[in-house]
Amino acid sequence: MSELFNTFLYEPLLNLLFYIYTIVPGNDLGIAIILLTLIIKLALFYPSLKALRSQKSLQDAQPHIEELKKKYAGDKEELGRQIMQFYKQNKVNPLSSCLPMLIQLPVLYALFKVFYGGLDTDPQTGILIAGQLEHFYGPLRATMEHAVINHTLFGFVDLAATKNIVLALLAGGVQFLQAKMLLAKKAAVSTEGAKDENTAAALNKQMTYFMPIITVVFGYQFPAGVTLYWLSSTAFTWVQQLIFMREHKNTDDGSKGAPIDVQAKPVSGKTS
Repeated sequence: MSELFNTFLYEPLLNLLFYIYTIVPGNDLGIAIILLTLIIKLALFYPSLKALRSQKSLQDAQPHIEELKKKYAGDKEELGRQIMQFYKQNKVNPLSSCLPMLIQLPVLYALFKVFYGGLDTDPQTGILIAGQLEHFYGPLRATMEHAVINHTLFGFVDLAATKNIVLALLAGGVQFLQAKMLLAKKAAVSTEGAKDENTAAALNKQMTYFMPIITVVFGYQFPAGVTLYWLSSTAFTWVQQLIFMREHKNTDDGSKGAPIDVQAKPVSGKTS
């Protein structure tokens, strides 16, 4: 499994990163990291956009699911049938928002491994250590065997060093903007039985502030190259969310989206 991971994910991304590094003016590793992150985000743009659309569909359907839960509170079997029929009638797939993210997880792990462990150099020569050179393809390996790695962004930000508070704060700030954008802006529900819904909303709001703090803490501890990747990835995701929100707003304003059918039809086969 480890060999398959290296062959199909880690090594292609590592080689792509350093190929970009060799063609970037000044051999700026920071710019190479940003460009690689952009390439990956563009490659995963439509799966990510599909996940956002699915999440929005589930959010729109949630009030109607709550209505069904109240209506069939004493009959869990019938509740399950009604919910599945509701999803089918309104073309809502509860798993569709998860599948694109699951596809991305191996890629994200490979990228993290590239930035965290793939940049080891000999402190005396500045050349990548033998354990890293063996992962390069032929022509690029011949180049990297003699290349002194420039571990900087714009010539002064050391990407191999830890405790870069500026990058950590920037990553946390963008993380907050991204989470804030997705936070549902709705009033607390005051109807009977809405305690769980309000609790979930409160937890979501807390996570909006908690995750940026975690980002800053870990970003400060990681090598700056990893934090730069984290910052770039979050920033590109934020831009994608802006595009999605604009698209969704235009759809709502133009009434292009299909309305959700809130009337769940009786399921045949139900015994009285």
